[in-house]
Amino acid sequence: MRRYELMLVLRPDAPDERAQAVIDRTTRQIVAAGGQIIKVAPWGRRRLAYQIDRYREGSYHIVVFEAPSEAIAELEHGLLITEDVLRHLITRQERPVRASRRDGEAGAEGDADDALLPSVEDEEEEDVGERIDESESEAAPAAID
Repeated sequence: MRRYELMLVLRPDAPDERAQAVIDRTTRQIVAAGGQIIKVAPWGRRRLAYQIDRYREGSYHIVVFEAPSEAIAELEHGLLITEDVLRHLITRQERPVRASRRDGEAGAEGDADDALLPSVEDEEEEDVGERIDESESEAAPAAID
């Protein structure tokens, strides 16, 4: 199962009971599809960047969950036909890459930040493309003048 984050923007004039019903129905649908809810966080009312359906504000809610990828299409379909949902966005969360310890010892507290960084071998594998010498490019003479 993969971890996802769902951001819901609900109508600001919807009563709290209806907004909570939308969130409950969404979380039940995730669990019924074999998923697991990690966290539900209401962000409150915020001003929208642009007007959506004559609304200038929206009620934001974040749901972090784990679910099989097959359940996402069904979840999106249910959100599209819900009248109280102005917008929604489901993003897959990437898990941090942990560097493996070569000496097998537990790291000190200072190494905690380094554990989230990719290892040197990972960086070398990504750098496979052709390198262009800046002195040979067409933009280099224009930048000097």
